[in-house]
Amino acid sequence: MTSTFSPDAAAALPGPQWLVDRRRAAAERFAGAELPSAEEEVWRYSRIGDLSLDRYRPSTAEDAEGADHGRADMLLELTAGASAVVWTVAGQVTRVDLADGSKVQIATGDDLTAAGPLGSVLGDTTDALGALHDAFAAPIVVQVPAGVDAGQVVVVHTSGPDGVASFPRLVVQLGQAASASVVEVHHGPDGVQSLALPVTELAVGRDATLRHRTLQLLGDGAWQLGRLASTVDQGGTLHAGTAAFGGDYARTRIDTTLAGRGAHGEITAAYFGDGSQLLDFRTFQDHVAPDTTSNLLFKGALGEKGASVYTGLIKIRPTARGTQAFQTNRNIKLSDDAWAESVPNLEIENNEVQCSHASTVGPVDAEQLFYLESRGVPTGRAERLIVRGFFDEVLDGLALGSLEDVVRASLEAKLERTMP
Repeated sequence: MTSTFSPDAAAALPGPQWLVDRRRAAAERFAGAELPSAEEEVWRYSRIGDLSLDRYRPSTAEDAEGADHGRADMLLELTAGASAVVWTVAGQVTRVDLADGSKVQIATGDDLTAAGPLGSVLGDTTDALGALHDAFAAPIVVQVPAGVDAGQVVVVHTSGPDGVASFPRLVVQLGQAASASVVEVHHGPDGVQSLALPVTELAVGRDATLRHRTLQLLGDGAWQLGRLASTVDQGGTLHAGTAAFGGDYARTRIDTTLAGRGAHGEITAAYFGDGSQLLDFRTFQDHVAPDTTSNLLFKGALGEKGASVYTGLIKIRPTARGTQAFQTNRNIKLSDDAWAESVPNLEIENNEVQCSHASTVGPVDAEQLFYLESRGVPTGRAERLIVRGFFDEVLDGLALGSLEDVVRASLEAKLERTMP
């Protein structure tokens, strides 16, 4: 492997001794591992073969110095009124703001007293990219005590300078009957060649409710290889929504484990790729306990030479009697050169369940277009109206404070560029 991401470089990062030791051990694992290949099923159709780690170096505290936390009106709008805001630049935590009376507990840097939360959902990372992330991550742990409504927490991740690799790590833990809303924003300028390997772990306790949103607005030169893993205990509810519009190649793997009886997961995504973007999603709905439910809905639009990949698996364990699980992926192609791959899958080991999956890839619906044109709506405007309506179902589900307005504005920017 590349010497840029060496055990010495990992151990030189600041943090408590247990974290330094953990980083060094992970970097040693990475040194002996091989990067994944597109021949592996979970990486099929990806651009992983184009990844050249030699183009990047790990971020340092110096990369985050002098960060401007008022970077954009959009960010200020999202963070207004939040009970807590965490700012990171190039994966390094630069600032934590807690509102008066905030009931959320946030630990970073030297405040991290033990490794316990790290990997509690994701498990051990034996693959090369997981080891690389563990070697250079600066973790953020957000905990909500039992019975507490923590309000809204916003975590803003901004990419670093050209040629820098960042490794954001967020762990969210909700105690019994707790509730919270967490918004993660991945943001960066165009023209910067950066690499991000974000990992988020969500642990939803018994009868707790977590609303988690991810807004991906990376620049056009960014690569992202992300993981979002969650586990939901008995009677708990997770609403996880993603809006992805940026990046050159942006990939997210989403693992949702319904571990306790009656647990529920709602997983949604809206994405829009243009230019030569590839937006890549891999989802796993793992039903372990009985009477669990999950519903996945991903919708995407692709213009110019934009491309997307969706592969999903619903897995029903033998112990998951009474499961109801659904998976839907729909894509609109706005040009002949756009491309979408959609592969839903089911793996069922119990007969007393209700499951379904569906996927579609096609152009703007001709009947809907004719209906609008026949009533005097110009073709271009009619197509934009149809695309907006196509996304409404998902965007309504993403509503959380001002987030919906930001997402809709990002969608409009894409429509103006690809469908003038």
